[in-house]
Amino acid sequence: MDLRTTYMGIPLSSPIVVSACTLSEDVNNILRMEDAGAGAVVLFSLFEEQIQREYRQYERAVAATSNVFAEAADYFPDLDEFHVGTEQYLQLIRRAKARVEIPIIASLNATTTEGWMEYARQMVDAGADGLEINVFWIPADPRVSSAQVEQRYLDIIAAVKSHVDVPVAIKLNPYFSAMANMAQRMHKAGADALVLFNRFYQPDFDITKLQVLSDLQYSAPNEIRLPLLWIAILYGRVPVSLAATTGVQGANEVIKYLLAGADVVMTASSLYKYGIEHLQTITGDLMTWMRTMGFKSVDAFKGAMSQQHVSDPTAYERANYIKILEGVKG
Repeated sequence: MDLRTTYMGIPLSSPIVVSACTLSEDVNNILRMEDAGAGAVVLFSLFEEQIQREYRQYERAVAATSNVFAEAADYFPDLDEFHVGTEQYLQLIRRAKARVEIPIIASLNATTTEGWMEYARQMVDAGADGLEINVFWIPADPRVSSAQVEQRYLDIIAAVKSHVDVPVAIKLNPYFSAMANMAQRMHKAGADALVLFNRFYQPDFDITKLQVLSDLQYSAPNEIRLPLLWIAILYGRVPVSLAATTGVQGANEVIKYLLAGADVVMTASSLYKYGIEHLQTITGDLMTWMRTMGFKSVDAFKGAMSQQHVSDPTAYERANYIKILEGVKG
């Protein structure tokens, strides 16, 4: 079975990719991911807020020791050369690139234009094969218009692309009012791939302690339907790579996403639940299905269930909504 695919111009041995998660903080885990069949690994996200917090801690430490002997100051790195919060991440990129052959994609979540450009450039200089820019931003200010929200995404893409020479993917949320139009505009701004969708970790309430909870809930297979819809609609219409990243627990979800038109399918929750070697199970089950269906390659069936290829394109639009409602009468 030929599992090869191409993601934003990067050839991969498999469409199964590890999405951004803390498992990739350890190079040994990345080696295990490669051995288990991952086509690529997206490293955990570097957050600008964390970098700035560490920078402030560094400045306080320097200030607290400003009156010590000059010899003692040598224990602190030169502030002009010290990239607070980034060096460990950059070293991870370098070590991973030295030890694995699969592509390493860095992930960045910044808050300022300068942060997006500078940290992206550093990641590429360290050897990242591509970048995933993770715009995790909830526009809670009622004074911010939808046009401003959209422009912020486009400005970030353009800023990053102006500073790097590797492919850039944008991990976006599903809440744009005109998703297809926004996808097209992101492509024109320079995005090489769209990652559908960013899964916002929404708070819960403890009704006894009256506290806001920030617990993590792993994604479930029933969550694939929204990204499945939009991948199937966008496939063949917007000239970018499409990546699916929600609800993947096994080969069934991988197959459905590929049928919709995804170039790669990303998973992390399943690895937390079943271990990194679960990638082998997903890959094996995918190959078994391909053999049963008579498909010799991923390209042979990718996009076969997209809107432009199904016999009834209205299945993805309003007509299908009516059919579903009629189907549950009584």
